[in-house]
Amino acid sequence: MKLNTLMACAILVLINPLLGRLRAAESSETKLNELTASEKADGWRLLFDGKTTQGWRSFKKETFPEKGWRVVDGVLEKIANERGGDVITTGEFNDFDLQWEWRIPPRANNGIKYFITEERSSAVGHEYQMIDDAVPKLPKKETTASFYDVLPPSEDKALKPPGEWNHSRVLVQGNHVEHWLNGAKALEYELGSDELKAAIAKSKFRTVKDFGTKIKGHILLTDHRDGAFFRNIKICEWPAK
Repeated sequence: MKLNTLMACAILVLINPLLGRLRAAESSETKLNELTASEKADGWRLLFDGKTTQGWRSFKKETFPEKGWRVVDGVLEKIANERGGDVITTGEFNDFDLQWEWRIPPRANNGIKYFITEERSSAVGHEYQMIDDAVPKLPKKETTASFYDVLPPSEDKALKPPGEWNHSRVLVQGNHVEHWLNGAKALEYELGSDELKAAIAKSKFRTVKDFGTKIKGHILLTDHRDGAFFRNIKICEWPAK
């Protein structure tokens, strides 16, 4: 019995340092708003540093809103019922892999838009919808991971409930676009295709010039009045096709 106890203690002495190193490695890989060494090598960069709003500004303005948004504990928060307006990246993007984490309260509505150009009078772009899908009578093309009001996501998407963090992704390669949710592809479409043109013709964007074609543009976080939380917003670009 004593021998077994001694052997168990010896094994723990050997294993504990290894477990500690593994936990430390795992922790270093999952820090908020930081890139891993491999991500940096692959060309990823942060769009939100977790501390400031550097790299973001109001649509058609040079400054960030004075109200409606704030940074708290590494999270960019859209403050509920406090209108500050939409915010866009200072930079523009053409072909890219955009990823971010988000959560919203029950019944809340938000979204990330891409292909935003300030040559238009308003901040109209393709929107990755983020919403509480439990909202009654919500059309499928307005549910989470949809191309808002244009194309619905897949029926079997892996959406987490309000209050929990979701991971989303928008991939743009040439005219090919994909929406991902929690590690699974939820939607894909081709810019300029007959299918997309037909869907746009049935949407509220049917009169927007060149909507549905490829343009270099800003990324936008929407102000829908509801509260929303963002973290780990990052992007990887590559030469346009």
